[in-house]
Amino acid sequence: MSLILTKSELEILGDIVADELLDSGAELVVVADLSGNLILRCGSLEMEDIFSLAALSAANFAATAQIAKLIGEEDFTLMFHKGGKRNIHFSRLGSDYLIITLFNDNVSLGLIRLKLVGAIKQMSAVFREAEGVTAWPS
Repeated sequence: MSLILTKSELEILGDIVADELLDSGAELVVVADLSGNLILRCGSLEMEDIFSLAALSAANFAATAQIAKLIGEEDFTLMFHKGGKRNIHFSRLGSDYLIITLFNDNVSLGLIRLKLVGAIKQMSAVFREAEGVTAWPS
């Protein structure tokens, strides 16, 4: 996988995240590749070590993919963890990327999941163009 995003493409991705997820109550949205490399960070929640969040999230997603295979599933396309004050939702973006969404208990999981559908569709087009790919796996 070779990805080079221009400043313009990063701004478009940031606008999509803001319009679809941040405006719906998400506090932080991180886009990373499956190796844990940070691609994009948007939101008002300050984190001391965003790079570790990206890396650990990718590792968590990889471990869960292996669990899926053990139980006869090809893959799990999303994960969700509920905390006392904050929740985290992980969703696959194409075959090589993750969207990590943090939100508090005032925001419903259903709304985040609904908004992610639109965000993923729009963001996939930007990534396909950046990669020079005409079609992506869903």
